[in-house]
Amino acid sequence: MPRRVIVLLASSLVLMMIVIAVAVWRAVQSQVLLTLRVRGNELVNASGSPIRLLGVDRSGAEYACINGRLFDGPTGEQSINAMTSWHIDAVRIPLNEDCWLGINRPRSSFSSASYRAMIREYIARLNQAGLYVILDLHWNAPGGELATGQQPMADLDHAPAFWSSVARVFKTNAAVAFDLYNEPNGISWQCWRDGCVLHEGWRAAGMQMLVDAVRATGARQPIIATGLGWGNDLGSWLRYRPHDPANQLVAGLHIYNFNSCITAACWNSEVKPVARKVPVVAAELGEADCSHAFINRFMNWADSAGVSYLAWSWNPFGCRYPGLIRSWDGQPTAYGEGLRAHLMRLHRQ
Repeated sequence: MPRRVIVLLASSLVLMMIVIAVAVWRAVQSQVLLTLRVRGNELVNASGSPIRLLGVDRSGAEYACINGRLFDGPTGEQSINAMTSWHIDAVRIPLNEDCWLGINRPRSSFSSASYRAMIREYIARLNQAGLYVILDLHWNAPGGELATGQQPMADLDHAPAFWSSVARVFKTNAAVAFDLYNEPNGISWQCWRDGCVLHEGWRAAGMQMLVDAVRATGARQPIIATGLGWGNDLGSWLRYRPHDPANQLVAGLHIYNFNSCITAACWNSEVKPVARKVPVVAAELGEADCSHAFINRFMNWADSAGVSYLAWSWNPFGCRYPGLIRSWDGQPTAYGEGLRAHLMRLHRQ
């Protein structure tokens, strides 16, 4: 073989090795930075830089598996690219307790191992796109009832097992956070933390038991404990917050224009004191009037207070549900345009 050809081949090989090394380095750096943990009242990445979760909820996994599908709508690269074009950094995925555990008669092809694999694969694609993920126990039911909706609180019968299983699966993924229960309502703060027997006759699992279930697996990611009043009330959150041995607890808040705490005065009096002690994540934000004036007010307030927010929901539900998009390619509704424009503006700053 001529010497010139050998030199060219060697040079090409060296160049290829450099390209591969750079790609591997970038992938490693991306994975390192895509780490979420609590430091004081902030969320930070692996380098210790403060971050906020600014993103969307992606509804579908909580109900589709009950209705004969694994998910509602696309979950591939193209749909994720549509999300990232809005400059989000986080996606919250509501889950169904029965489908994850494979109990209470959902069809096996849409529950148990199939359901868990679908969630794992979707999270892997979201992480690869640079997105943090929040997993939320959204639909549940006690005993032998099928989980076809949300309850006043997590159920003792299955929720601890659900979180033990979820935490074991994802305990090595530092880009995942656990939202213990979607919207506690109609119970006392004592019950919220410690559990109780509900009027319906079944026993609720308190936030402390769910924190313990996660930590018993060795998982050390941030845990979100959402307040009362359908998530809108943080008034006694600090007094009743559960103990987390990993010191990675986050206060969860839901904000809609039809809630009770919907003014800056309320946010200053009830949310800001909590935000001075622990990170606050508004895991659901929205308005049901096909507009964005309300979410604009909250996002401006949250930006000044260091509060994270994720808007409901990246689904073509129609803006009154409310849905952020008209179609899966990311075309916004009038309501969704408010979130997109705000995130674009933050990205340019």
